[in-house]
Amino acid sequence: MDRPYQICTRCVMDTTDPDIQFDENGVCNHCHQYDELVRQRVLTGAEGERKLQQIVAQIKRAGTDKPYDCVIGVSGGVDSTFVAYKVKQFGLRPLAVHLDNGWDSELAVKNVENVCRKLNIDLHTIVLDWEEFKDLQLAFLKASTPDSEIPSDHAIVASMRHTAARIGVKYVVTGCNIRTETHLPTAWSQGHSDWRYIYCIHKQFGTVELKTFPHQDYWTFRRYKRTQQFVNILDYLDYVKKDAMPVLERELGWRYYGGKHYESIYTRWYQGFWLPQKFGYDKRRTHMSSLICSGEMTRTEALAALEQPSYSPALQEEDTAYVIKKFGMTEAEFERIMKLSKKSYWDYPSYGQVYKTAAYKGLRNLYRAVKKRA
Repeated sequence: MDRPYQICTRCVMDTTDPDIQFDENGVCNHCHQYDELVRQRVLTGAEGERKLQQIVAQIKRAGTDKPYDCVIGVSGGVDSTFVAYKVKQFGLRPLAVHLDNGWDSELAVKNVENVCRKLNIDLHTIVLDWEEFKDLQLAFLKASTPDSEIPSDHAIVASMRHTAARIGVKYVVTGCNIRTETHLPTAWSQGHSDWRYIYCIHKQFGTVELKTFPHQDYWTFRRYKRTQQFVNILDYLDYVKKDAMPVLERELGWRYYGGKHYESIYTRWYQGFWLPQKFGYDKRRTHMSSLICSGEMTRTEALAALEQPSYSPALQEEDTAYVIKKFGMTEAEFERIMKLSKKSYWDYPSYGQVYKTAAYKGLRNLYRAVKKRA
């Protein structure tokens, strides 16, 4: 039976997240999780500054006598650009990594190049093999899950980790932050680190061998977890996105591109067209809900924004035509994909499926018992 519609009384997450839960006051589980994560991981003011000074000192010590002391990812967006700006202020020596997956907007490319030049940061651009990556993205569309950005997300993280390993640095500094990126339903997208999931979807729906695609399997992921450290420096700064943007414009000549992660044409289309039209998921709810909880946006403002199209209908139409053409599809093939039955992460082989087996649970419990005795 369909669930009655309900929307959180604090943020704008609603029952389009099939797993959402509400307390007696109508506040959703995402807001409660936000509060807990902020309490555990976010430090601001003098406390955040002290912690950040400690981290910076650690990075500098670990990078002694090396050309670089950390890796940063740059996309041309607000968060990654602000990270590049701050790490230079801290006196770090980063190598910037940019993943070119064939979908960068012209403005994003200019932002990346201008920022790295003005900050005197070396830039390492990894260009994906388009035929391989196109085939993988198409495989995800044909799999009919809401996870079509996972190939890019996986490749970005793998590229940063591989680069850090290659140049011998421990620290990867990112623009991820708790206060603006917490209201993320797993039903809307999951499996970003799950190479088995990605590989099996491509094996079922793809046609081109993935010879060069940057990835990390389970054991590589575990090795990197032991030898590398991701540092989310924005969790230690009084970071407010709307305040950061004018600084970047003034100091670096950075230019805004119109929406969260809209520096990528495919991401803009995926968030603004594919998810709402096929699955009824509006990613703006997640972004705005985090901003509501952080005090950067009011709930009234968010509700008003949600009354408007995700982005210009004319641009949506233009982007859809561009996606169809770039993938080499016909409109009929695209319509067929749009009409496929909706699937999820759990409909395909994955590490997540393995973790749910009795054998895995038994081995995990045995390991914990032995570790506890030791």
